[in-house]
Amino acid sequence: MFKTALIISLFLVAVIRAADESQAQITKYQNEINPDGSYSWEFGTSNAIDAQESGVGGVQATGSVKYTAPDGSPIQLEYTADENGYRPTGAHLPTPPPIPDYILRALAYIEAHPFQRIQLKK
Repeated sequence: MFKTALIISLFLVAVIRAADESQAQITKYQNEINPDGSYSWEFGTSNAIDAQESGVGGVQATGSVKYTAPDGSPIQLEYTADENGYRPTGAHLPTPPPIPDYILRALAYIEAHPFQRIQLKK
């Protein structure tokens, strides 16, 4: 019985939280598109979601998004997108493990000894 009541209570909390999210209102909105192809936009909501971006259409963009995750932790994501790809940064993003020493040595060896095509004599 207690277990069932707990599950129902958690379900109701989730439904109420979802209802709160669905009732969010836009609190700020700005959008600017310039003749040279540059643009900027920004918006915010009553449930503390803030986002902004600026750039040149199809060439590059920089922006950020800020919100609170379902577990209550604050999320702040910043990003750049350009000829080098999409590069997000944020404390919540996973990071790769360090490159092992033997791989670094192998890469240094390869760099010091570039491939040279050998011409065969006919």
